[in-house]
Amino acid sequence: MKFLLLVGAAALAIAQGPGKPENGKMLFIKDGCFECHGYAGQGGVAGPRIAATALNAQALMRYVRRPFGAMPAFTPKVLPDPELADIYAYLKSLPPAKPAKDIPLLKQLQ
Repeated sequence: MKFLLLVGAAALAIAQGPGKPENGKMLFIKDGCFECHGYAGQGGVAGPRIAATALNAQALMRYVRRPFGAMPAFTPKVLPDPELADIYAYLKSLPPAKPAKDIPLLKQLQ
């Protein structure tokens, strides 16, 4: 029950303000998100692509707080809700991936 209250409060904090993408980018690097997800959220060996995420704020909050797989949990003590709101704003500000047909090198493989 306590977890649900924390997630609800955090999602409300994200929903109340859009967050600051420029601060989110700095926090994304400072908090080590880039180590698994790449500097631009493009994904890597250890973490999936999260740039321009399709997750809503509440789903991202829930996953960051209680992930599955190899990702460590980021509690509010480690990553406060306003900072997570800024990281979410940064991720939403990133452009979506180009379709494979629009990448010249991939066209050569067809």
